[in-house]
Formats: sequence, C-alpha cells, structure tokens
Amino acid sequence: MVERKAVTKEMAARYRKAPKKTKGAMLDELCALTGWTRDHARRSLRRVRRGDITRSKARRRTPIYDDDILKPLRKIWATLDGPCGKRMAPFMAEIVKVMERVGELELTPPQRDKLTSISAATIDRKLVTDRQRLKIKGRSRTKPGSLLKHQIPIRTFAEWDEGRPGFTECDLVSHDGGDARGEFCQTLNLTDIASGWTEMRAVKNKAQRWVFEAITDVEAVLPFRLCGIDSDNGAEFINAHLMNYCTERKITFTRSRPYRKNDNCFIEQKNWTVVRQSVGYLRYDSDAELAVLAELYGHLRLYVNFFQPQMKLVEKTRTGAKVHKRYDDAQTPYQRLLSSTIPAKATRALTDQYLTFNPVTLKRDITRCQDKLLRLAGRKQKPNRKEVKPPAASRTSSVRQRSSRSRAS
Repeated sequence: MVERKAVTKEMAARYRKAPKKTKGAMLDELCALTGWTRDHARRSLRRVRRGDITRSKARRRTPIYDDDILKPLRKIWATLDGPCGKRMAPFMAEIVKVMERVGELELTPPQRDKLTSISAATIDRKLVTDRQRLKIKGRSRTKPGSLLKHQIPIRTFAEWDEGRPGFTECDLVSHDGGDARGEFCQTLNLTDIASGWTEMRAVKNKAQRWVFEAITDVEAVLPFRLCGIDSDNGAEFINAHLMNYCTERKITFTRSRPYRKNDNCFIEQKNWTVVRQSVGYLRYDSDAELAVLAELYGHLRLYVNFFQPQMKLVEKTRTGAKVHKRYDDAQTPYQRLLSSTIPAKATRALTDQYLTFNPVTLKRDITRCQDKLLRLAGRKQKPNRKEVKPPAASRTSSVRQRSSRSRAS
C-alpha cells in the first residue's frame, strides 16, 4: 500500500500537466504497477492533494423507499402470505389496485408510484428482517393399492397436453400428528399443471368413498373441464370406482412410479406451500376439526387461486456441474386462466367473481379458522402415562401376586 501511494504521488504531478495521449499511457503504466483498474487509477491520481492521497468522502444517497413505503409494503406482503420478491413484484400493481378498491389501503400518488415500480430485490432487502422471523418435515402414509395397478398406466409427459388447463395431479395429505393409529382427517389436494389452479377438500379418512366424493365435488367447481388425473399408487386412488368414473367421463387416469415423488412434483410442492403451511402437522380426527378444515379450505382456495402469484419454470440448462433455471413472470392461477383457452363464459364468470373478493378479508377468515383449529387440537391433551398410577387395590393385588410367585419358586 505504501509503495502504491508513493508511485501515485510521484506520477500525480506529471499527470496534471500531461496531454491526453500521455495521460493514457501513464494510466496504463500505473495499472500495470498497482493492479488497479483504469477508473480507480484515474480517481487516485485526481485525489492527490498536498503531497498525500486523501480518502474520498462516501456519498450518502437519499433513500427512495423510506418508512412511508415500508408500512404499506409490509401490509401487502402479509396479505399475500409472505411471498418472495420475484413473486410479489409482478403482482404489485394488481394487488395495490385491489386493496385500494376495497378500502384496505390509502396511498398518496407518490407512494403508489413507488410501490408499483419497486423491484424484486428491493422488496427482499426491505423485508429481510420480517422474513427472518418466519421456517418441519412430513411423513408419508401412502399404502399401495396393487389390485388395479397394472390396468392404470404410468404417466408419460408425451401423452399429456400440459399447455392447456385440465390436466391435474392429486394427492392426500395426512393430519395424524405423528400418530398413525386410528382414523384421522385427510386433505385431498388437486392442482392443474398449466395454470396452477389448486383445490383442497377435507375428508374424514382415506376411505375410497370420501376421496371419490371430494374428487367429484372438485370437478363440479373447476372453471375448466377436467381432462386428466394423475395420482400416486395409494389404494384410495387406485380402485375400480374411480377408474370406471374416469373411463365414463373420458378423463385420462394415470399414476406415478412407486417411490418417485418427482413424478408428482407439481402437487408435492402444493402439499407444502398450500396445505402444510396453512394447517401444520397437528392431529385432526374429530368432526369439529373436520368442519373447521372444510371452512378453512373454502376461504383458502379463493385466496390461493386469485391472490397468490406463482412462477413457472420456463427453461433449464446444464453447464458442467451447474444447472441454470429460468422462470417466467409471477402470475396468479386466475391470471393464467384468463390468458389460456378456456371458454369466454368461464372467463366472464371468473372476472365477475374476482371483483367481489377482498384479499384482506380472506386472509382474516383464514387466520380465524387456523386459530380455531389450534384451540380444538389443544384441548385434546393426552395424559402422561408416567404420572398415571393404578388404584391402591390393584397395586396391592399385584404385590401379592409377585410375592406368591416368588414363594412358589
């Protein structure tokens, strides 16, 4: 460092008086001696004052996104359930418009302009402390249904037109709380591959009857025709009832390969982002909890499909050991359906429905149902077996039995 200062100090006097061509040669010489870039060498020569190199004062830029922006940004982020900046930024203009329309946001014109133009990186940087406050692994309860396994083909991507809505993946999510004994509630989760439209239904258990009823209920409310179902190899899906139903309605019915979760990658990620993040890993096995789950999913399906932007993988390339992925701009399933080939009647119905929703109200209803679920689950306190003592009479009889056995021996 001392040698660099000495060289720069010696060269600075000549640099001021030198013509332009000579200055260029002097910069090249200084860069070769010090390893600096030309810009840094030029700045260092200009900073020489009174025989020494002084430090330049750091310029403090006035922040564009101050505390006035942080408060509405946090409210929008919380309303959207804490998405990352890349999902949130493309949807910012739409959610600001919706929340202002329903009276949940009051913004000045400068605030509105800043929020609608904020970048994804700035969103993540401003919300980094909020994100750090928010971070469990599940268990698989799938039992194979082998009776009709060979009659239901394994899905191949060439046979599915995943560019149009209608081809779906489905799965069951267990709410056993870590204890697989007895019966407990399940969640039927079904997602459309093209648009990301997701439907959730609470079912009493894994019986074929309840699962089939949930699938038919989902088909009735889908804004597009159900063209295909792809499931795992569980007996709740691999059965004659569902296979005959799909055959009669000309629905393509396929299954994944055993022990290959990546075959159902679209629904597996929804099991976490939609179901597990909403209801957790507690045990739900009562009728009251089943009713609350059903109410929760009634609000959650609207919240996820209309107000949760999602990114889709566009391209994946490998360079040596690294895999580079490129995603499209984040859109909600509702927005993707509007740009797809669904009928005009369905588009008008979706648009009319969308204009009646308040995302903040939906989020409040979801939180209310979640709190109710926690209260119901908290009341089912299991007694500690170590603290439970048998009655005095039984303890006396057991002591007598042990003493009699010892005498007999």
